[in-house]
Amino acid sequence: MRVKPVVVVHLLIAWLALIALLFAISSARGAEQVTAAAAGREVVVIKLDGAISPATADYAVRGIRKAADRGAALVVIELDTPGGLDTSMRSIIKAILASPVPVATYVAPDGARAASAGTYILYASHIAAMAPATNLGAATPVAIGIGDDAKPGDKSAKDKEKDKGTYPSTRDSMRSKQINDAAAYMRSLAAMRGRNAEWAEKAVREAVSLSAAEALKLKVIDVVARDVPDLLKQLDGRKVNAAGVERTLATAAAGVTEIDPDWRVRLLMVLSDPSIAVILMMIGIYGLIFEFMNPGFVLPGVLGGICLLIALYAFQLLPINYAGIALILLGVAFIVAEAFVPSFGALGLGGLAALAIGMVILIDPETAPGFDIPLSFIAGFTAMMGLAIFATAFLAVKAQRRPVVSGREDLQGADGLVLGDFEDEGWARVKGEMWRVRSPVPLKQGEHVRVTGISGLTLTVEKA
Repeated sequence: MRVKPVVVVHLLIAWLALIALLFAISSARGAEQVTAAAAGREVVVIKLDGAISPATADYAVRGIRKAADRGAALVVIELDTPGGLDTSMRSIIKAILASPVPVATYVAPDGARAASAGTYILYASHIAAMAPATNLGAATPVAIGIGDDAKPGDKSAKDKEKDKGTYPSTRDSMRSKQINDAAAYMRSLAAMRGRNAEWAEKAVREAVSLSAAEALKLKVIDVVARDVPDLLKQLDGRKVNAAGVERTLATAAAGVTEIDPDWRVRLLMVLSDPSIAVILMMIGIYGLIFEFMNPGFVLPGVLGGICLLIALYAFQLLPINYAGIALILLGVAFIVAEAFVPSFGALGLGGLAALAIGMVILIDPETAPGFDIPLSFIAGFTAMMGLAIFATAFLAVKAQRRPVVSGREDLQGADGLVLGDFEDEGWARVKGEMWRVRSPVPLKQGEHVRVTGISGLTLTVEKA
């Protein structure tokens, strides 16, 4: 088949036009970035709302890099968090410390908080600001398996052990190391930014908190502002040191650009939810079980494999308790076994209990604030699984009580009609079929008989 020259010319023109359009767009964006860099009149706003997770860390780090590429005058991190993961928090802090663009962390709106990991991010920022009705603090680290009865501010476990004349336990030593490491980290951030290091250490060791007014009074923060425009107005003309370079902020007339999370970050945010991860794991397990029980359906196996791998990826992002995972898997195994083993509900109830307990202990809310599985979700999910088990058991009992409609059991006691006279053996119609029958007494055509036994393909009958 030959292509007409006119078509080739049109395609070539269209291709060149598309390239020119893309080049024009790219040039326009580049010019816009250069202009913004030259004028320094752009302020980039990044909103971190919720627990600090790998997704929010990726979003914040990318946003700070984009602001640097665009030559922005300032990055404003609008923060409202109950805390989060230590690794994610440190990723954000590293990006802030290395940023050539000054970063202002602003705890807002009214009613927001910067607890735990949020306090560290606030201290690391070039400028720390809060809305009037906000608070910060409670930055004591907690780890899975290291909880004890000691309260913040109490005498250390090490000192108590010394008083007893014994050595501290490994658990107490680990907790002491974590608190000392966090306190040193907070003091270093306070010294870098010239903020109150004494209160910073109290926030770690005693889990104290402050309101916005108290934080300003104690020189924990730099500014109290009603909103972002008020913050930019107060910061105009302030000098800050970013990446070793002293900069004078010109933010009074700056344009505000808010960077929204892209699809990748949104997907990570969804996957970072432990409830979603548990649902994906259950779909994956049941999909694979259904595929193994019914080979050839393909779709359940494909969907189950994908969901299970995504769930495993989500779990490796979270600080999970492997005992919780084991209990969830054990509960699923018991629930599936209930359909095959006559346990009269024991396996099903045990599976529900293991499933609920596994979800409760899967993530410690003190270790990862904001990442715990809600009790309402656990109750609803367990109730749904219980209804599924009850429905399965009900259908199984109903099927067992149904009368037999085929096979030897169905022929036993069935009525038949004699098709011809005979004395020992003859023929009769039973269940719509012709059968060889045997009778101890002579029978005549048209008489009704009842099946009393089966021997091979011959039925033993008697007069009905």
